[in-house]
Amino acid sequence: MRRTTDDEAMADCSTARRLRVTGRVQGVGYRDWATGAARSLGLSGWVRNRSDGSVEALASGSQEAVEAFIVACHQGPALARVTDVAVQDAEAPAERGFVFLPTV
Repeated sequence: MRRTTDDEAMADCSTARRLRVTGRVQGVGYRDWATGAARSLGLSGWVRNRSDGSVEALASGSQEAVEAFIVACHQGPALARVTDVAVQDAEAPAERGFVFLPTV
């Protein structure tokens, strides 16, 4: 019987979702909060502001961790007022870790 490495096991259960968060989500620490939340869940991906006032994120990891991140994004940090979180399937990022990207 062949043993599965940790990397193979992680790839087998990896889920990736792209989120578009709208409401009062810029200027309230949402990206810092999202980065901390994602890292605490062991997710890879990124977060960035969009020129339309929304925040966009890509989160990849176990299905349970990604779902927990999505649920948390509906609340966000204390000063945020989230009105919607649109979620789409996505390709997992090649890099590990969770980072800020420039505004688009």
